[in-house]
Amino acid sequence: MKPGNHTFSVSEFLLLGLSEHQGKQPLLFSIFLSMYLVTVVGNVVIVMVIASDPHLHTSMYFFLANFSLTDLCLSSTTVPKMLVNIQAQRHTITYTGCLSQIYFFLWFIGLDVFLLAVMAYDQLLAICHPLHYTLVMSPRCSILLVIMSLILAHSYSLTHTILLAQLSFCTDNIIHHFFCELLPMLKLSCSNTYANQCVLIYWGGTLTILIPLLIIISYVRIVAAIVRIPSAIGKWKAFSTCGSHLSAVCLFYVSAIGVYFISSTTDSASKDRIAAVMYAVVTPMLNPFIYSLRNKDIKSALGRFLSRRALQPP
Repeated sequence: MKPGNHTFSVSEFLLLGLSEHQGKQPLLFSIFLSMYLVTVVGNVVIVMVIASDPHLHTSMYFFLANFSLTDLCLSSTTVPKMLVNIQAQRHTITYTGCLSQIYFFLWFIGLDVFLLAVMAYDQLLAICHPLHYTLVMSPRCSILLVIMSLILAHSYSLTHTILLAQLSFCTDNIIHHFFCELLPMLKLSCSNTYANQCVLIYWGGTLTILIPLLIIISYVRIVAAIVRIPSAIGKWKAFSTCGSHLSAVCLFYVSAIGVYFISSTTDSASKDRIAAVMYAVVTPMLNPFIYSLRNKDIKSALGRFLSRRALQPP
């Protein structure tokens, strides 16, 4: 993918990373390698447990498996490149590589958001309309919801990437970040970014206002339905079912809002990078623990999965 007809355009960018101090690079490499390995193992285990246990072959855990795969891909879009740059002590990325990283990063971020909304809708049906749940949330409907989420997320990332490819980057090629992120790239451009800003506002409003609003409305109805449950055991079971998803929603949006609202009001590049670490690295690492520690079905299935592995002959 090449930029438009511009007289000058950079062919590569320099990623400054999380810290410019050479003495901190080995520590950063160790920390992020450990976090990435935990992310990979945690999300892969969640997917394998759900796939191998017939008790978890429901729409709720089908969405969770897709969510874990998305988190794994999201982390893999940024962290391996950062680790390679630290190890090789060469912090450059090509123009094409930068656009590709932005495309896949936005795709998986968008997919995370849409899957969180789908999971909230699934919880709403399961708790508020239990008699119609199996009829409405059929396997075919579950697959269609995931496909629709993929298409919407693809539209989100492709629109931003195409518009970004039309911009020119004349002389300044230094990105004060550890990966190619959309907002720092727009600040580097020496051409008019009005169209990019309009699309950013439109999609930003959809992903950070409309989707969270729909999730909040779903949980208001869920809480109202749980309160009407007569037995304390039934209330606790309902709360435990949706508690892990609500925790994941809060963790994702608190960190994302920190990037696109709080950090955008300041000129501190370090705050942008710290906030990005939260939603691009830390959140995908913590989600498997949130779902495994707060969900009885996952914990039971994980125990059965580990027992089967232990009993298998070497």
